[in-house]
Amino acid sequence: MKLYYSPGACSLSPHIALREAGLAFELVKTDLHSHKIENGSDYRDINPKGYVPALLLDDGQLLTEGPVIVQYIADRVPEKRLAPPAGSMERYRLMEWLNYITSELHKTFSPLFNKQASEDWKEAARKLLDRRIEFVAKTLEGRDYLTGQAFTVADCYLFTVLNWAQWVQVDLSRWPVLAAYVQRVAARPAVQAALRAEGLLTA
Repeated sequence: MKLYYSPGACSLSPHIALREAGLAFELVKTDLHSHKIENGSDYRDINPKGYVPALLLDDGQLLTEGPVIVQYIADRVPEKRLAPPAGSMERYRLMEWLNYITSELHKTFSPLFNKQASEDWKEAARKLLDRRIEFVAKTLEGRDYLTGQAFTVADCYLFTVLNWAQWVQVDLSRWPVLAAYVQRVAARPAVQAALRAEGLLTA
């Protein structure tokens, strides 16, 4: 498999999931501004959507959209328990979280990275993020991970998104439970390996 990624982007989520799963894969770095991959070819010829992540499967099929990709990865190695069994209520809870992260957190961060976004727009996004992050923080009280005591692919995604806070002046220290959660996930060997591979961790 090949994972098309951009360092620190939402593609970090399936990158972590692949390492947690212990699956063989190749990383292909993608420049989201030029839409070029490492060999100079146009990424849009591979993924017409033009954004990451994209996972090229061994049979030649291309899978896109992070929440779908991480579930595919989890289902490849059910013994790792990165996702509950398909059809179970626990699986629907996982899907519920993946959808919340992608629509309510991920997309609310987007204006903060947009150089063309007005300050009013960014301020509105920060206020909305505060409310949504507060909800996540309350959920994590008394839990090690998002769905309970077991690490799942929802944590791959939540960690990735929360990690953006440091770049856009969103102070997670206001929520000690979240700061502790980020440190807990960051300490996992697979997460450390993914961060190093993307050049996000040098120590």
